[in-house]
Amino acid sequence: MNIRKLQRVVVDALEDVKAQDISVYNTTSLSDMFDRVVLATGGSNRQTRALASRVAQQVKAAGGQVISVEGDDNGEWVLVDLGDLVVHVMQPAIRDYYALEEIWGGKPVAMKLAQSGAKRGANPSPRATRQRHTAAKTAAGKSRAATHT
Repeated sequence: MNIRKLQRVVVDALEDVKAQDISVYNTTSLSDMFDRVVLATGGSNRQTRALASRVAQQVKAAGGQVISVEGDDNGEWVLVDLGDLVVHVMQPAIRDYYALEEIWGGKPVAMKLAQSGAKRGANPSPRATRQRHTAAKTAAGKSRAATHT
């Protein structure tokens, strides 16, 4: 399956289960191991597992190969390895903390949403990602300080 069809199947599967903040990045200049990274957010352990399961199911149904699924035991961060494309489905706090957009986000891939036809413009800028990451760390530090006083 070509990479464009594969990323379309993945994004459609993520949208089916209401993933949030879906971002697709071209990583051909950054890694020889895969050509695309897809990042998506799920609101709970159950949703992240359902998102990853739906991606694997839809890719298989479209004739693609699922190499492995990792992290579905706890559901905070589930990785679906599809060979040329790797999907990271994370809960918001995990996504903010690890900020994978800073690593892989150099070349966002423009895509259209399946349902609305609107162009996918949700790839956050590195600056917005850093601001979100800093805010998450600050909030986490305040909550830890409040529990220790």
